[in-house]
Amino acid sequence: MTSPAGQPPATDSTPPARPRSPQDLFLSFTWLALQGFGGVLAVVQRVLVEDKRWLTREEFVQEWAVAQVLPGPNIVNLALMMGDRYFGWRGAFAALGGILCVPLLVVLVLALLHSHFAGVPQVEGALRGMGAVTAGLITATGLKLTAALRTHPLGPLPCALLAAATFVAIALLRWPLGWVLLGLGGPACVLTWWRLPEQRA
Repeated sequence: MTSPAGQPPATDSTPPARPRSPQDLFLSFTWLALQGFGGVLAVVQRVLVEDKRWLTREEFVQEWAVAQVLPGPNIVNLALMMGDRYFGWRGAFAALGGILCVPLLVVLVLALLHSHFAGVPQVEGALRGMGAVTAGLITATGLKLTAALRTHPLGPLPCALLAAATFVAIALLRWPLGWVLLGLGGPACVLTWWRLPEQRA
């Protein structure tokens, strides 16, 4: 079975590939952004890990965590980090341009159309339906990425408890994201740093 890009699907033992040029980064992130209507997490994981194989599943979890902690849109932060990793500032600008340029034009056109047709009942129903699909995509991607936590220094059970606590804090208690990052992310980072020497040994 091959991926949509014609490459074999990525596995944990598959050696990572790399973009061929800044132009490859620009085109890849443009295509990624054009697919990411309503929720880019599911698309970016599939494109970068399974299709392009630029990141392993574990690397993607780590990179996405850093991108989420930094201020600004997660995908923009990830594009800048990926571009800089391979081609320095040229790669960073190429990836950023891919994320922003063409999708910006599409969003402007859609905004104009939405301003004219927002009150149509069929359009409202379609948008609510897309919201449900987006929630399903994000949930499915999150479940798929849990496999990467098996090799985490903390172990599967502490990771599962931290994930459950994060869900409760954000979804049920509705704590601000900043407090969740400090209250749960901070101790998780310290515990992971403390357990790293044991994992290496």
